[in-house]
This record gives sequence, structure tokens and C-alpha cells, in this order.
Amino acid sequence: MNHPTTASHVPDPDPEHDVVALLTAQHGEIRNLFDEVERSTGDARRDAFGRLVRMLAVHETAEEEVVHPFARKKAEGGEGVVAERLEEERQAKEALSALEKVDPEDADFLPALRDLRTAVMQHARAEERYEFAQLRRLNDPGTLATMAKSVRAAEATAPTHPHPGVESGAKNLLLGPFAAIADRMRDALHGGPGKRG
Repeated sequence: MNHPTTASHVPDPDPEHDVVALLTAQHGEIRNLFDEVERSTGDARRDAFGRLVRMLAVHETAEEEVVHPFARKKAEGGEGVVAERLEEERQAKEALSALEKVDPEDADFLPALRDLRTAVMQHARAEERYEFAQLRRLNDPGTLATMAKSVRAAEATAPTHPHPGVESGAKNLLLGPFAAIADRMRDALHGGPGKRG
């Protein structure tokens, strides 16, 4: 009698202990925030956009400080892979910075948001394919767990608004704390990221 064989299920890595799982989950959160901004109107759109701005700013800073330097050294073709991601990040920061100056109810807002979304999602797919896949192939749970902790630490002190031109780990470490303080003061005075004023 033949019994059907079942494939053993390997649980997905825990985002708290695996940098690839953490950042991939954040890419999903970013996609959901874009959806929320597009679907909402008025103050709900402003709030969702503020959360999107903050998420993008802290996420990219952490990648620039933790993931890209590691990938530059360890990934096959790391220099070129990281250079391409940094250029994409610079362009996205410029677009996000410009979009922050547009009222979310303005007719120009949604088309610009959709263009930004396309660029950000293409960037995320490139990271997952060219950086994250190589990190996963290293098969080093200890390193991935340490990097996840480092990403969380970087996010806790990251700027909450985009700063085009500050795409390297070194620039983030040098200028990031000052930008983060200024951003957090701005958020406190104006009611959070994404608020105009």
C-alpha cells in the first residue's frame, strides 16, 4: 500500500531573527501603505502618507547602514549591485521629498505617488533578487540575526524624512543623527511625518 508523501514544511524565517525576512516583510508593509494612501482621502490620506514617508525613510537608512555595506563585501558583484540600489534610493528620495511638498488632495499628488510607487517596488524587487537572495544563500543564521538587530537599531535612530544625497552608510552615520533630530523636532511641531509646515 502506497501512502502519499507530504513535503515537510519548513517554517518561514522569523523577521525578528532574520534580516531578509524582516526587510521583505517591510517591503510588504510599504506596498500596503501605498495602497492605503491611494484609497483614502483628506486627513486619512495625510496620515497614511505620513506613515509611508516615515517607513520609507527609516527603512532605506537601515538598508544603507547595514545591508548595503555587507552586500558590497560579500555578494557576488557586490560593488555594482549596491551602486545600482543606491542610485535608485537617491532617485526615490528626491521624488518623495518633492511629493512631501504637494498637498495630498492636489490633483498632481496621486499621479506622482503612483510613479513613486512603481520606482520603489522595482527597487524592492531588485534588492530581493540581487542582494537578499545572496544573503540567504550564505546560510548563516547568526549573521542574519545580528543584521536584523542592527537594522532595528538603525531604524530607531533614523531620520523620518528623505534626505537625498545621503545614501551611503558612512554619510548616514555622519549626518543621520543630526537629520534624525531635526526630522523628529519637525514631526513634533507639525503633528508627525508627512504633515506640511
